[in-house]
Amino acid sequence: MKSNVYFAKAISSSPQDRIGALQRILAQCAELMRYKNEEIVPVKITIGDVDCVYQVSPELVKTVVETIRAQQAKPFLFDTSVLYHGMRQNAVGHTALAQRKGYGYEKIGAPFIVADGVLGNDGKEFYLEAGHIKKVRVPSFVGMLESLVVLSHATGHIVSGYAGAIKNVAMGMSCRATKQVQHSSLKPNVITEKCTSCGCCIKICPVQAISLKEKKAFIDQSRCIGCGECLCACTFNAVSINWEEDPVIFCKRMVEVAHFVSRQFKKVFCITFAFDITKECDCMSHKNEKMAAQNIGILASSDMVSLDKATVDLALRHKVSDFFPDTKKVYTSMLEYAGHKGLGNLEYRLVEV
Repeated sequence: MKSNVYFAKAISSSPQDRIGALQRILAQCAELMRYKNEEIVPVKITIGDVDCVYQVSPELVKTVVETIRAQQAKPFLFDTSVLYHGMRQNAVGHTALAQRKGYGYEKIGAPFIVADGVLGNDGKEFYLEAGHIKKVRVPSFVGMLESLVVLSHATGHIVSGYAGAIKNVAMGMSCRATKQVQHSSLKPNVITEKCTSCGCCIKICPVQAISLKEKKAFIDQSRCIGCGECLCACTFNAVSINWEEDPVIFCKRMVEVAHFVSRQFKKVFCITFAFDITKECDCMSHKNEKMAAQNIGILASSDMVSLDKATVDLALRHKVSDFFPDTKKVYTSMLEYAGHKGLGNLEYRLVEV
C-alpha cells in the first residue's frame, strides 16, 4: 500500500510564500498532527553550523510550533551534540548558537533543548537485533513521549549523497557515542601527494588520531573514529574515504538507528523543506554554497522513507548539478534497505495541496 506524501509547491525564496506553502501542508495534515491537551511534543530541528544560512528558518519553525500550541500541547525544539569540533559539540555552545540564529523562546514560542546533555553523552542505551549496529544511546525522552515531529532541510551529503528525514532522525537523535558507531567504518586516508602539511586536520581531529609523519599528515587507523571532520577541514582535497563500500554501510547503520528510534513513538510526522538544496549538508554549507537542485517546495508524511524517496525524485527532476546522480547508488541503497527493514514504503502517492 502506497503512503501519502503531501506536497506544497514553493519555488520562490519569499518568506511569505514559504510560510503560505507550509500553512497549506499543516491544514491538509491536521489529523496527522493532532495532539492531546498538555501533551509534550518534541520537534526535531537542525540549526546548522556557524556559517550555514540555509537551515530551516525560524519563521517556518515558529509556524509549526504555533500549530501545536493551538491545541494546548507543549512543543519543544531539540537537537543533539555533533561529533566534530565547533559550537554544537556541547550544549553550552549549541544553545548559544541557537539563540544567536533566532531559535530562542521569545521568537519561536518554544524552548530549544540539547537533548543529550552538556557533553553529548546523557541518554539511555538500548541493544538492537540489527545487522550493522548492536547498541545505541539516545536522549532519555525517547520511549517516554508519544509523538515526534521531524523538521528536515533537504540537502546533499558528503557520504550518503542525500540528507533528509532518515538522517535527521538517525544522526540527530543519537548521543555522540552512537554517532561514532554509525560513522565508525568510515576510515579516512591521506592522499600524500596532495597534502601540504598545513596542519588543519591535526587541529580539528576530536581524538588526536592525526599527526605529521615525514612532513605529511598521517591518520592512525586504530584511533580514528571515522567522524569525517578532517574531510571538512582539508581545503586541498588531500583526505579521502572508501567510497565503494563504507558509504553503503554508513547508510545501513543510519537506517537501523532511525528504525529503532521511530518505533519508540506512537506517532511520527515528518516535514521536509526542499528549497535552498545545497550540495553539502547544513553542517558544512555556507552562504556561497553550490545548489544541487532548484527550489521545489515542502513535503510531509508520516512515512519518512516515502518522504525521502519523493523528495529525492523531485530533486532529480529539478537538479542543477550532477551531485545527486553521482551518488545515486548510495542513497538508493539506503532507501531500499529502509524499505526492506520496514522503516517505511518506497512506493508513495504524491498529494499536491
